[in-house]
Amino acid sequence: MGKIIAFANQKGGVGKTTSAVNIAAAAGLKGKKTLLIDMDPQGNTSSGVGVNKKSIKLSTYDMLINRSKASSCIMETDFTNLYVMPANITLAGAEFELVNAENRATRLKNALLPIKDEYDYIFIDCPPSLGILTLNALAAADGVIIPLQCEYYALEGLYQLTLSIEQVKRLYNPSLEIVGILITMYNGRLNLSLQVMDELKKYFADKLFSSLVPRNVRLSEAPSYGKPIQYHDKHCAGAVSYNAVTAEVFERI
Repeated sequence: MGKIIAFANQKGGVGKTTSAVNIAAAAGLKGKKTLLIDMDPQGNTSSGVGVNKKSIKLSTYDMLINRSKASSCIMETDFTNLYVMPANITLAGAEFELVNAENRATRLKNALLPIKDEYDYIFIDCPPSLGILTLNALAAADGVIIPLQCEYYALEGLYQLTLSIEQVKRLYNPSLEIVGILITMYNGRLNLSLQVMDELKKYFADKLFSSLVPRNVRLSEAPSYGKPIQYHDKHCAGAVSYNAVTAEVFERI
């Protein structure tokens, strides 16, 4: 049975999209048939795997709002075993259109049921908010990965996110679990990074991935080429880190 994993954090700029794209690509290279769902109206996940937004015929928006079949909204990519359900700015309207809609929190879950077992892993990149799009992703997911930058405000946001996850478990998805907290943009030479890590180990030691994602120039470059890091520079520190994280994901879920 396919596993659905959401990448969520209401704070922007924490490496959520980068993590979703590169873990999905790594899973594909490890022989897993993988679907990447873009739930962010910015569409960065889509462009990160080479999708030309002008070529999108059906998107996440069509599945959620127009009730198009999930299978008809999926595109192939140029990368091994990797498929994408793209998004563009039209998805921004879904936040408003779903407010009074029937089954508004479980639209994604219901839409994915017919295709879930066609994939080994389905990864969902959420927008940087705790709105209805993220709620749909969490209601549909078996687990959630929380990318987290090593800074003080990230700790405050993490507490709020864990409360939201507990609420989703209570109301919509009792089986939802935190797969892990992924430290991104890590710099072990900074005292702040070390202090934040110490705090995280106090309260979330069992949830932290042992692999950390460092600040890495090649990792930052890859989206501008429309490629996951494994296809941009497979030997760089960012690629090695995401491959290691992916192996941990396989062990956990």
